[in-house]
Amino acid sequence: MTAIRRQTVFAGLDRPQAWPVLRGRPRPDRLAAPLDTLPGVGPTVKRRLAKLGLETVRDLLEHRPRRYEDPAPEVPIAALGGEDEVVIAGEVLNVSARRRGRLRIVTARISDGTASVGATWFNQPWLADQLRPGVRVRLRGKPGRYGFDVRAYDVGDGEATADFAPVYPASEEITPKKIRELVVAALPHARDYWDPLPAALRAQEGMPLKSDALVAVHHPGSTDEAETGRRRLAFEELLLLQIGIARRAAARERSLAPALGEPGELIARYRKALPFALTPYQEQAIREIDVDLARPVPMQRLLQGDVGSGKTVVALYALLRAVENGRQAALMAPTETLAEQHFLTIADLCLELGVTCELLTSALPAREHEAVRSRLRSGEAQIAVGTHALIQQEVDFADLAVAVVDEQHRFGVEQRKALVEGRSPHVLHMTATPIPRTLALTVYGDLAVSEIAKPPASRKPVVTSWITEDRASEAYTRLTRLLREGRQAYVVCPLVEASETTLARAAEEEAERLRRAELRDFRVGCAHGRLKPADRRGLMARFKARELDVLVATTVIEVGVDVPNATVMIVQEADRFGLAQLHQLRGRVGRGAEQSYCLLVSRAKEELTESAQERLQALVDTTDGFELAEKDLELRGGGHLLGTRQSGVSDLRFAHLRRDRPLLERARAAAAAIGATPGPLQDEVDALFSGTDPDALA
Repeated sequence: MTAIRRQTVFAGLDRPQAWPVLRGRPRPDRLAAPLDTLPGVGPTVKRRLAKLGLETVRDLLEHRPRRYEDPAPEVPIAALGGEDEVVIAGEVLNVSARRRGRLRIVTARISDGTASVGATWFNQPWLADQLRPGVRVRLRGKPGRYGFDVRAYDVGDGEATADFAPVYPASEEITPKKIRELVVAALPHARDYWDPLPAALRAQEGMPLKSDALVAVHHPGSTDEAETGRRRLAFEELLLLQIGIARRAAARERSLAPALGEPGELIARYRKALPFALTPYQEQAIREIDVDLARPVPMQRLLQGDVGSGKTVVALYALLRAVENGRQAALMAPTETLAEQHFLTIADLCLELGVTCELLTSALPAREHEAVRSRLRSGEAQIAVGTHALIQQEVDFADLAVAVVDEQHRFGVEQRKALVEGRSPHVLHMTATPIPRTLALTVYGDLAVSEIAKPPASRKPVVTSWITEDRASEAYTRLTRLLREGRQAYVVCPLVEASETTLARAAEEEAERLRRAELRDFRVGCAHGRLKPADRRGLMARFKARELDVLVATTVIEVGVDVPNATVMIVQEADRFGLAQLHQLRGRVGRGAEQSYCLLVSRAKEELTESAQERLQALVDTTDGFELAEKDLELRGGGHLLGTRQSGVSDLRFAHLRRDRPLLERARAAAAAIGATPGPLQDEVDALFSGTDPDALA
């Protein structure tokens, strides 16, 4: 019987011999222990792990490897040659360290008795202290321009260079090797998991115990073992999610919302006032919304579409459907900049239609803030646009019937919950961060999904290039040529770990530098989060009116800014941004009929992590937000894609949603069979959904 066949026996019996034997009774409380209880985790490492969302032993054990090392032959150094990846082992003869610009290079001479070779590490200066003469090392890599280019290494004992070694999602501050060492230290705690799957279901599905599956994922003897362990854990995730979704759907059907009937005269005037024809995708989304609004059950619909696809037009349609029925509507955005942009976009149309529209943010003076709240209480204000200020305790609506939550994944659970607390309005969730279709079907199993798949036909895909900073002058040469043709541009400053004040100062300094250097012949403005709202609105108005040629900015321009004449985007140190954020930034250009360009400027490729290189290449390869979302899912995992640590429910760590559809169907069938039967599974569902807004996941 092969290892993979042995592993599928239920109840965890007859495991592959490579797996550690886990003894002792489960102690789930130990899984909540902070990571500094593990050896090798001090305050600095703990802080860096927290940035990856890893704070407890449970988090670490549920941090799924993104891939495994393929088998590679171990060869004598004298036999090195060719381009295939190999493993070599030997003794350090000497070591040296040097700098090349910001690149820090450590080189060690390695000998195994047959020959010697220089092995090279990039940006790991601490290795110079570890690689002392006489130390035994095992290296995985290939011959390159610097001798032997090391991709993984072990000093003394270790598993980083082994066949099927797990490679974990990591960061520049925490390497996959360090995470691997910590997982090895945490692995004995796998025995502290209770297994919520009934024994009969495990037998039916041919799945091992949860603890055995975790060991298989982190310490496999083959890729088949790793995959069997992953599928067992993914099945449990999907099963718990499907049981919880069924509960939510049942609860929602018992709620009552105002049935808004058929569209009327106000909607007819709105359609006539639009200066363009709606796309077929927008029309389809509107038809789906109308069906929901006609029912006395609260609408819960996700409207997703790529940047610039025209979601705001559909959102305003939904808001006006409430107004024409004599009720109120609200649009909530995560930032003041986005709320202001939405207000500016819809205010003129509302005025033309005779609809009262108010802006409510925390930046309003106290007297004006109270006046807006008073008009909301009385019903005089028909549409409210705002930030989290809309959900503060002192804000009350006379009769809220429709709520639109934009960029909804950027709100915390409690914030989204507060908007509908004590009411049962129809809710339209809206996102320009495309969610893979498979993920939407899984996480939003009880939530209808409308998709604006394509932008208006007049818009051309943004041409995207990736260059390293030693060629940055080329970017500004191209930029100045386009500026002289009458175009406008954004220059986005690097994302750094700093306060809002420091970011603002960095943006101001970069704007001043460009005014003196590359862009001295052009009008340069600067936008950042420390500007007063009135100043920021004025600056954006000047940019839109073409009184400025270039806007140097932090990520305050990530969403909501619409300047069709801006056709160039330069993102400095683009490797420091996430894939979804880069796609959002790129979406600020390409909003008119002219060809637009995005230039991603990064550090030298030798300085970048494997993940950073994949992110930047993905942006060059496609402008399809849904395709990029699938890539982001692959690189970062389902949970982080949606910012789900705010809700927990859709933090899918093991489900690989592009290829797990058959597993999802099996989980749905099992959930239907289990129903509401009390037991460990229901307890897990209770824990998973406790404190979570049932209508606002992700």
